[in-house]
Amino acid sequence: MKKSLIIIGVVAVVIIAVCGYAWSTYNSFVALGQTIDTEWANVETQYQRRADLIPNLVNTVKGYAKHEQETLDQVVAARAKALAGTNNVAEYNAAQQEVTSALGRLIAIAESYPDLKANTNFLELQSQLEGTENRIAVARKNYNEAVKGYNTLIKKFPSNLVAKMFDFAERDLFSATEGAEQVPQVAF
Repeated sequence: MKKSLIIIGVVAVVIIAVCGYAWSTYNSFVALGQTIDTEWANVETQYQRRADLIPNLVNTVKGYAKHEQETLDQVVAARAKALAGTNNVAEYNAAQQEVTSALGRLIAIAESYPDLKANTNFLELQSQLEGTENRIAVARKNYNEAVKGYNTLIKKFPSNLVAKMFDFAERDLFSATEGAEQVPQVAF
């Protein structure tokens, strides 16, 4: 009788411990998922800030560089594509990389126009754009850190068992698109 009570007690303690661990781990996945969603929203916010600056920058350059219409059109088209949005991190990243490349060409064009380089509006917009690019880099880093913690928990034992049980899947990191390491060519 005493042995059966001890066995029942041990089994109950093990069941309680396993359930407690599963509960705690499940809640960790939920909390980390929310952190990732928040960090992703921060990335999108910074890209939206950049997208909001682009029309002002384009209009400022237009007055000085009327014959550079093709580049201006590319910047506007890249912005529109980036604002179209997607839930795929790689596609979103590729669209944003197009904007970065187009903006690089636009800034390079501005270097050819001394009056434009001295224009207060252009300088202010360029400064805001540089600040926004820094904010984007920080937001992407924070997002990747959140994803790293989440994905690590999914891969670790025994939390990987809880992840499989409740269908928690790995999240994609934000990474450079193929060819992003090459500087865009600008020819005048």
